[in-house]
Amino acid sequence: MENAIVSTNYFLKHQKNFYRGKVRDVYNLKDELLVMIACDRISAFDVVLKRPIPFKGQVLNQIASHFLDMASAIVPTWKIACPDANVTVGKMCEPFKVEMVIRGYLAGHAWREYKDGKRQVCGVSLPDGLRENDKLPEPIITPTIKASEGHDEDISREDIIKTGLVIETDYIVLEDYTRKLYAMGTEAAAKQNLILVDTKYEFGKKDGVIMLIDEIHTPDSSRYFYKDTYEGIQNKDQQQRQLSKEFVRQWLIEHGFQGLDGQTQPEMSDDFIETVTNRYIELYEHITGMKFEKADYSDAEKRIENKVNNYLNSVNL
Repeated sequence: MENAIVSTNYFLKHQKNFYRGKVRDVYNLKDELLVMIACDRISAFDVVLKRPIPFKGQVLNQIASHFLDMASAIVPTWKIACPDANVTVGKMCEPFKVEMVIRGYLAGHAWREYKDGKRQVCGVSLPDGLRENDKLPEPIITPTIKASEGHDEDISREDIIKTGLVIETDYIVLEDYTRKLYAMGTEAAAKQNLILVDTKYEFGKKDGVIMLIDEIHTPDSSRYFYKDTYEGIQNKDQQQRQLSKEFVRQWLIEHGFQGLDGQTQPEMSDDFIETVTNRYIELYEHITGMKFEKADYSDAEKRIENKVNNYLNSVNL
């Protein structure tokens, strides 16, 4: 097995505090910049799994960086620089308390809700007669409330505005950005023979300006199908082969785990972990059209620390 970056523990120049998320370590520098380090931890059903996935962090960081650069033509983004394969440095924003999920196809969580008989997701009505992975009449936005722990919760546009989670004028902007970013991602995916099935975006505010934050169009935040085989597979009512984290969720479900109380995480074998790594690398190469170059993992934590410190010494903060 390859080495993996499980976590980091630095004290960086101008560091004010530190936060460890599900898969990223985040360093706050003077309430002005964030140094976000994508580690190789993997989560599913809002639970961090016991074993990391080598190179997953690098894949996520580099895909997100690629699309943040592309998205900057649509919306201001938090990204400033990527001093290392696993690191993004960006502006610290005040995040909105909702995640903007947009779906072009009936898959994943939305399908599970639909299969259980529900015909509304986040207040959005769905027609009868749909099958798993069918294309929706038009993309729908199904927001979630960001949970500090446990499962995120579906919420409707009306409840977001009614409860004051986001004021209506800002929410209208978030919806507009979400649809435009999804259109951008859909076009980029099509050029690589992929379908962007669904994805989520996070936004924040800095100095009154709404900005796109966090990662975008990665296998942790998005689901992809192969475009050229989609219709044939769908016509045969078979499972789509997808490039996303959904296959990890399905493996967990098959082994009796959905993050619910009383359930025990199944043990992932070395062979399965290698399969997950290869899936992540496959998605990187498909969606970006570039060859994935593995970073040096011989002493990855020291490599990251040196590159981040060199970057911070080169900027005025």
